Parts: sequence; C-alpha cells; structure tokens
Amino acid sequence: MTSTAVTTVFVTGGAGFIGSAVVRELLRRDNIRVINLDKLTYAGNVDSLREVGGSPHHHFVQADITDSEHLNQLFEEFQPDIVMHLAAESHVDRSIDGPSEFIQTNIIGTYHLLEAARSYWNNLKQQQPERSFRFHHISTDEVYGDLEGPEDLFTETTPYAPSSPYSASKASSDHLVRAWGRTYGLPVVITNCSNNYGPYHFPEKLIPLMILNALAGKPLPVYGDGKQVRDWLYVEDHARALIKVAMEGVNGETYNIGGHNEKQNIEVVQTLCSLLEELAPAKPNGITHYTDLITYVQDRPGHDLRYAIDASKIERELGWTPQETFESGLRKTVQWYLENEDWWRRVQDGSYQGERLGAAEVV
Repeated sequence: MTSTAVTTVFVTGGAGFIGSAVVRELLRRDNIRVINLDKLTYAGNVDSLREVGGSPHHHFVQADITDSEHLNQLFEEFQPDIVMHLAAESHVDRSIDGPSEFIQTNIIGTYHLLEAARSYWNNLKQQQPERSFRFHHISTDEVYGDLEGPEDLFTETTPYAPSSPYSASKASSDHLVRAWGRTYGLPVVITNCSNNYGPYHFPEKLIPLMILNALAGKPLPVYGDGKQVRDWLYVEDHARALIKVAMEGVNGETYNIGGHNEKQNIEVVQTLCSLLEELAPAKPNGITHYTDLITYVQDRPGHDLRYAIDASKIERELGWTPQETFESGLRKTVQWYLENEDWWRRVQDGSYQGERLGAAEVV
C-alpha cells in the first residue's frame, strides 16, 4: 500500500469480537503497525487483546468515532495508510429494544470517520502524492434482507432490503461510504460478511450463549421453530479475508465474505449439544442430555428467514477461501470456551469492564 517499510493500519472497534481478531491477525505479520481505536462500550473487551499486549507495534486508543476533533488529531498523529472500520453496534435484539445507539454509532459515527479520513487524504495528496490510502468499511449480509428461494444467494449487486434497526443502520453506513467514494473520490472498499463465530465472541450471541447456557444447565432458547438459515464464517477466516481486501482489493469494489456453511439455527444448537456431550460429558443439574435444555421461544419481530452469501468474487479475484469447515471451526470454538473460562466469567460478572479506563496500560 505504501512506499514505506511499515504499513500503519487504523482498526476501529479493535477490542470487539471481529475487530480483535483482525488486530491479532495483523500483528502476526511483518511491517504492520496497528492503531486500535475503540470506545470500549459493553462489547469492547481489552481481555481479548492480551495476546498482543506486549507488542510494540500495537497502540491502543480509547476513542469515540463520533468525536470528530479527536479523530482528526489521531489521523494527524499516526498518519495511517489503511483504515479498517469495524466499530459498530451489532446486536439485532438490542437494536429493536433501543435503536438510538445504532443510529448514533453506525450512521453518525461512520459519517464523522469518513470526514476525518477525507480531510486527511486531501492533505496527504498535496504533501505526499506518492502515498496511497484506503478506507475499508466492514459491513454485514443483513443489509440485503432475507432470501426467498432455497438456492438464492446474496451477491455484491443484491438490492438492499434491511429488516431491523441494526441492519438499516449498517445499510445507511454502506451508502455513505459509497457516496464518499463517488462524490469525493475517497479510495474505499466495502465488505459484507455472513454470521461470524469463534473465540472471544460476546456471550449474548447465539453460539457462545448456547455453549455457556448448556454448561450452566440453563435453557437453550431457540427463536420460533429454529429453521432460520444462516451462513456461518469462522472469525479468523474472516479476519484473513478482511486483511486481504484491505491490502489487495480494488478501490470502489464490494466483496462478499461467506463461510459456505448454511445451517438452520436448530442444527447449530443440536451440533453444539453433540460437541458438548463429547468434550464436556459431566453435565450440570442432573440433566441426561444437553438437548434436553432446548426451549422454543416466541420469534423476534422482523426475523429474516434465510441468509446465504455468494463469496465467489473474493475467491476468484483475490484468491481467498475459508480454511475452516463449520465442523472444524465449531469444535475449535467449543474447545476455546472450555479452556478460557476466566475470559467469559469476567464478561458474565461484568468485571472485564473495570479495566476499560486502563486499557492503554494493558495493551
């Protein structure tokens, strides 16, 4: 991306689930400096960055992407070559209960970040015309709504039809990024991904929620009949794909990233139960089988029936394919939660939040 020896990458939301995976993957590579920006809301967890805590190439900044003055200062100070924008409110149920934060962070925050990037890039063109710059916006397949036919797939040209306040806010941010690319010439790329899973996943999400509820002998709540279909993508595969796009993607292009793992929600829960039977056979509360804990609950409003990604473009043009199958990735995920009880216990009891203000010291 640049003529300098070291590439500086801004990662917004870098203490979140996907963001921290991107940070960890970037820092496994040579000649990369990561400037990690995170507001540290409830979903930001510095415990997820312990692996890179001693790296001299990782600089953590507690920052709010709606604070334009601070953003301008950070661009001026660190002079990034690439911005990877992952900071977002992302939980559908929370967006239904309280959409305001989603509008503020996902739309207004993206606007302020785009404006800071545009100002920085305009100055960069004048002062260092040989330097390249890229703004990579990370989005979701939920902006497309849901699919009707069992063989249909989301492509990069599928019309947007968001169903929830969350997906509507992400669709809005996608449109802003494309507009800033077309109107102002800002070098942008966009990726839309399917459902992620893996280590360090916040326990409100389906897979970690089911794992931890099962280990505690609590009900495993499944919306409706559980036949909603999602394409599942292992988070470390996603991180590798995002870095591939950030480094090698074509400006102005969109790339869909999927795991080729379409599963009904009930299939996911049943597979988790089978893995737990094998990996954690000592069950709590005298239950006989983990599947005995499955409970069907009222479906949520506007629940999309099926998502499925056509990831052929990124495979064809950039040579990326997922390394994990659903079976291998899910096994790794269950094993990680069994081996990292200290991490999820601190999330459950809220003690991880106590280190927010000292985040710069621990990373």
